[in-house]
Amino acid sequence: MNWNNSITKLLNISYPIIQAPMFGVTTPEMVAATSKADCLGSLALADLDSKQCSELIRLTKQLTDKAFAVNIFVHEIPEITEELKKKYSETKSFFEELVKENHIEVDLPEIDKIKINSYQEQVDTIISENCKIVSFTFGNLDQQSIEKLKNNGTILIGTCTSVSEALILEQSRIDIICAQGIEAGGHRGSFTNENIPQIGGLSLLSQIRDTVKVPIIYAGGIYNAKTLLATKILGADGFQIGSLLLGSQESALKDFEKQRLRNVNKGEIILTKSFSGRYASGIKNTFIETIENSDFILPYPYQNKLTGELRKVAREQNNSEFVNLWTGQSINKLSEKSTTYILKKLIEETENNFYQS
Repeated sequence: MNWNNSITKLLNISYPIIQAPMFGVTTPEMVAATSKADCLGSLALADLDSKQCSELIRLTKQLTDKAFAVNIFVHEIPEITEELKKKYSETKSFFEELVKENHIEVDLPEIDKIKINSYQEQVDTIISENCKIVSFTFGNLDQQSIEKLKNNGTILIGTCTSVSEALILEQSRIDIICAQGIEAGGHRGSFTNENIPQIGGLSLLSQIRDTVKVPIIYAGGIYNAKTLLATKILGADGFQIGSLLLGSQESALKDFEKQRLRNVNKGEIILTKSFSGRYASGIKNTFIETIENSDFILPYPYQNKLTGELRKVAREQNNSEFVNLWTGQSINKLSEKSTTYILKKLIEETENNFYQS
């Protein structure tokens, strides 16, 4: 099977397989282990500040001499109005009562103590750290940032969940489009967080392939050779792997989280805004069941910041009922082996299936 294509040439990798940038799961070690498999590692920077971004980038560079992508959130930041302050205060009070009832002691932040970082600040840091591949989600980069990055020789990978979003990315001269189907775990890459497109991945991929000319990475539900080959037939040039790596040696998840993911059944997977204020796919638990249909969901990123300390404390207590465990619709056994082994095995199985078909 010939893996060489536009993606491998652009990204200088042997296999067009991209490790998903899963914030809270991805580690510099996972990125480096992906590089060892001759695939593209992705370092999740989310909305970290410049200092944190630099530290993670430099640590990753110590572990691998190969290029890797850095991934950022390009969401719009809602203005703090009097109405938002009031709702934040009410939501905070509700959470405090909820965690008290569940014997969790946590100090939740006031809204004026929350620091929200802009991605424009991250762009400057990424350029100064000489990172040449940038992927992003939750929207499109502003034109000034696109120009800055392109003038630095940076390859840009944008995420979409609809044909209209794909067209916006292509018209903005984004080099590669990542099409994310509803099967994918974690946050939706939609430009909006209300009335998000809920399109099956294969249908979405086929429509986008017929619409845009730039290379396409497909994300959502790829967990074995057959699912990878199916997306290849429908026009994917690259293949993003996320949930398959959740149980790996390099995953940042704790043992109790990995075990909970291994025991999940399809009926427990839900699309929820309860933890972050943006739709994400994960395992239903006490927190989600209490919050999801309530009035206590703030706009992203305020909900995310408010629940951050709660999730941290719950993780320390090995309490799966109050942590976000993101996963997609393709349930698998989650290998405990290294990311390198998991990806090489996927490549080998794909080649075997290709030649047998």
